[in-house]
This record gives sequence, structure tokens and C-alpha cells, in this order.
Amino acid sequence: DNWAFLYAQRLALKQELPLRVCFCLVPKFLGATIRHYGFMLRGLQEVAEECAELNIPFHLLLGYAKDVLPPFVVEHGVGGLVTDFCPLRLPRQWVEDVRERLPEDVPFAQVDAHNIVPCWVASPKQEYSASTIRGKIHAQLPEFLTEFPPVICHPYPLSCLAEPIAWEASYSSLQVDRTVKEVEWATPGTAAGLAVLQSFIAKRLKSFGSHRNNPNKEALSNLSPWFHFGQVSTQRAILEVQKHRGKYKESVDMFVEEAVVRRELAENFCYYNENYDSVQGAYSWAQTTLKLHAKDKRPFLYELQELEQGTTHDPLWNAAQLQMVREGKMHGFLRMYWAKKILEWTRSPEEALRFAIYLNDRYELDGRDPNGYTGKLQEGGCLWSICGIHDHGWTERAVFGKIRYMNYAGCKRKFDVGEFERRYAPDM
Repeated sequence: DNWAFLYAQRLALKQELPLRVCFCLVPKFLGATIRHYGFMLRGLQEVAEECAELNIPFHLLLGYAKDVLPPFVVEHGVGGLVTDFCPLRLPRQWVEDVRERLPEDVPFAQVDAHNIVPCWVASPKQEYSASTIRGKIHAQLPEFLTEFPPVICHPYPLSCLAEPIAWEASYSSLQVDRTVKEVEWATPGTAAGLAVLQSFIAKRLKSFGSHRNNPNKEALSNLSPWFHFGQVSTQRAILEVQKHRGKYKESVDMFVEEAVVRRELAENFCYYNENYDSVQGAYSWAQTTLKLHAKDKRPFLYELQELEQGTTHDPLWNAAQLQMVREGKMHGFLRMYWAKKILEWTRSPEEALRFAIYLNDRYELDGRDPNGYTGKLQEGGCLWSICGIHDHGWTERAVFGKIRYMNYAGCKRKFDVGEFERRYAPDM
């Protein structure tokens, strides 16, 4: 289920050439821990096994793409290169670095395989909100939301086999923090991810429309880790979920809104706004209101360590933080509350955003994702919560200014706060 892979195979078939898959494993990436790398590597092992069955060698190259890929291309006489797309700064730089170092006669194509409507096709500019991009995406879904043709067993094999991959040695070579442990509830890989998708459809989809904002109910898809690492395609999830629209119209429409419209809105923001992870990326009204209230007295001030350990005065906030630390996933509704309280309890909007992104990227399995920076609802993105991105001004108040406010009492009206707090109580 990968359009970049399918395009590469089509090129290879046309030229009657072998096809290889390469993954460049960098020793560290934006604060990712062994929780993230472990999930990614175990998923890649499954990819390598599937590739072998399809007569397509899989290569794990250790190092930065600019250093290891161009020499690989030259050494193996590779005739063309196809890569996926990510709107974030660093992966985009990697693509540019490879492009500059490739031999001039090797064509290089990029395919947006993880959005349904490719990012640059969905819109040529930064969109203001979901309402401005929704129509553009829905108008193009009939063209792009189609069934995937299969990757076939490749009929042009290499003359010699690929080198076996030392998975454990690669895992050991990583220069990452190993104190944030891998999680037990989420088994890496496409097979496990598709099983989660099927269990969502069978058990939770019916209540997604009505209960997705209740952290005590099992209503969410829980698919974001597999989406983030490309182990399950969003397009596959939408194709499967839409088969049940006749039965669960409200839930299916809401799932499409979050997994397609909101998700691609976040991609759009990160692609067209280079300050997607800073207050400078916010709209002028939000920057103005945050600046006006930057010196307001905060009801509480917490250091990063206190937040990380979940030792604030607020038991709901602590429970949400501990859920993220233990499970690598915080309920989407609480991610909004969590980030907004960080704004309320730190010295400045800049510090709040820095803390929120650090904690999100360190513990969330889907950290370092456009949705984590700017997504709404299912992801509770940091800039949406703290800087009002894709939102509008609300009644002015201390600290928040016109940024949308959330409080404990509001949460109590929505769900049984005590039940959630008891489930994630601190280990005494």
C-alpha cells in the first residue's frame, strides 16, 4: 500500500530492470528514543521479509542518506531513485542533500505516498483552517482515494543476493536514549497494524462519532503509531472504514474528517510554513495576544522535570502525562487539555511550546509528526493548542489572551474525570 513503491516497480518493469528497496538508518533523529526506533526497526524487518518473497532485495544502510545512498547508487549501477515525502524540515533536507550528490544521469522522483491527496496537489499554499482545505480535499478524493494495485513478484531478479541484515547489531548501534522503554500494547509491523484496524472497525467504529472525546471509552482507532511509521497506509484505513458508512455514517464521516482532512491540513501547514514548530509560525492575531499576556501572572509555574514526572497539582493532567509516559499514547481529547495547561503553567508561550514538543516527541509513539505540531482532536497538536493554529480568537482572559481555553471543570462536564485519574494514578 505504498504509491512510491508502486511507482518504482512500474519504472523497473518498464525498463526490465531489478528493483531494490533501501532504508537509511540514522543513528539519532530529533530526540527519538529506543521506543520509536524499536517500533520502526521491527516494522522494517517485516518489510524486508515481504520484499524477499517478492524477489525485491531490501538493504538497510547505516548512516545519513547523503553519505550512504549516492555511493550505493554508483557501486550498484542504479538507474533511478524514487523516494517518499515528509513535509518536515529535516527529512526535506535529506532529500535535497541526496539530490545534490547523485550522479547527473540518475533521475530522482519524489512521491507523496503517505497523504491520500498529495500535499502539493491538495493546495498550492498554506491553508487557514479546516474549512478552507476541506472542499479542496473532498473534490480530489474521487481521483486519489482508489484501491491500490498490488506490488507483484518482481520478474527481473538481481544476479547476486543482497547481504543479510544484522538487525540486532543495527539496533545496538543506535545512539539513542534507551530509558524510554518500548510499549507492550502496540506490536510493530503492518500485520499487527491491520489487525488493529480490523478491531477498530469491528468493536470501536460504531462509537467513534459519539464517544471519541471520552478518555474512558474505547472509541478511538489507536492507529496513529502505524500511520506515523508508514506501516499502515491512511488510504487503506479509509478504504476499509468507508465500507461501513451505511451502518455508521456519523462515525465514518468523522473518521474521514480527522484522518484525512485534519491530517492533511497539518501536513499542509508544515510544508508551507517553515516555522511550524515555533510561536513565529502562529497567525498574527495569536502572536499579538500571546505577547500581550506574556507577563501575566501564572497561577502555577512548573519546571520541565516536574511536568515530565507528572507531579503537578492537577491529578487529571498528571494522569494524562503518565498515560503518555507508560503507553506512548495519550488520549486525543486530553492532548489538547495537556498542552493548554503547559501554556498556563510555564513562563512564556515559547517555553510552553518547547516543553510540549519535547514531551510529545519523547514519549508519544507518533512524535515528530505534522499532527503532533499542528493537528487537532485526535492528535491535539502543540501549535493548535498553544498558538491557536487553524482555530480562531475566543473571549480574552489572563495568560491565554484570545487562545481557546480549557479547564478541569469543563473536562468534568464531558466525562468521569475521577475514573481516568484512578486508572493512571502515580505509582506510590
